[in-house]
Amino acid sequence: MPRFKLTIEYAGGRYSGWQIQQNARTIQGELDRAVRAVTGRKDFELYGSGRTDAGVHALGQVAHLDVVTSLPPGMLERRLNDELPSDINILSTAVVPHRFHARYDAVARTYLYQISRRRTAFAKAYVWWVKDPIDVNRMREAATRFVGMRDFRSFAQEDRPPAETGPADDGKRSTLVLVERLDIAEENDLVLIRVEGSHFLWKMVRRLVGVLVEIGRGALEPDAAGEFLVTPSGTPARLTAPPSGLFLERVTYEADSRRAARPLRAVIPLRSADG
Repeated sequence: MPRFKLTIEYAGGRYSGWQIQQNARTIQGELDRAVRAVTGRKDFELYGSGRTDAGVHALGQVAHLDVVTSLPPGMLERRLNDELPSDINILSTAVVPHRFHARYDAVARTYLYQISRRRTAFAKAYVWWVKDPIDVNRMREAATRFVGMRDFRSFAQEDRPPAETGPADDGKRSTLVLVERLDIAEENDLVLIRVEGSHFLWKMVRRLVGVLVEIGRGALEPDAAGEFLVTPSGTPARLTAPPSGLFLERVTYEADSRRAARPLRAVIPLRSADG
């Protein structure tokens, strides 16, 4: 039985996250349906690199698929895409060794968050519109506290489901996460936040963003970011950013871990309100 590596993009607004759920439409559920329709098989395994929450998008989700089929990768990809809804698209399909595992072999995950400084008619589903002025320099100062191996207990969701986004989080419920970089850039009326790490706790990225925005608004001091890592607090949970602005940008594996970081650019460009 061949193993295929799938790289997938999707707009998550209409879905209840990645993982198959009863009585809910999910990304994995749509892929599962497409595989059944294309291959006629029911005995296959489809395993993602990690779960994305309801409403979260992906530019480069990775999954592996074990299925008996005579279709070559290119033909399998085309037929699956023909079966999938228009807001889910397989970007590439390749045969990989059975030792490859989409989740456990991942060495890093990169998320991008888009914040809009103005109301928008076209990009609402892909940004968080923050109405108050935000000071990006304050956000950058605070962001340095999150880089490195840190205890993100205050940013973890206690009632999370099993199976999180990285092997270090399995079973042991560890709240230690290595954040390798956290960059903040401005592009017209957008503020872009990119965070890369070994793995992420459920809702952790959205809570990091929420805290950074509150600091940018002036409601918290930059030092608060470090304090949340030392003393457990419920504040980050109350500041959780909405899922609309969050994208799983990239999943990195050992073979491509040395690639230079791509420029931090908007997924959905937004012109400045003044033209």
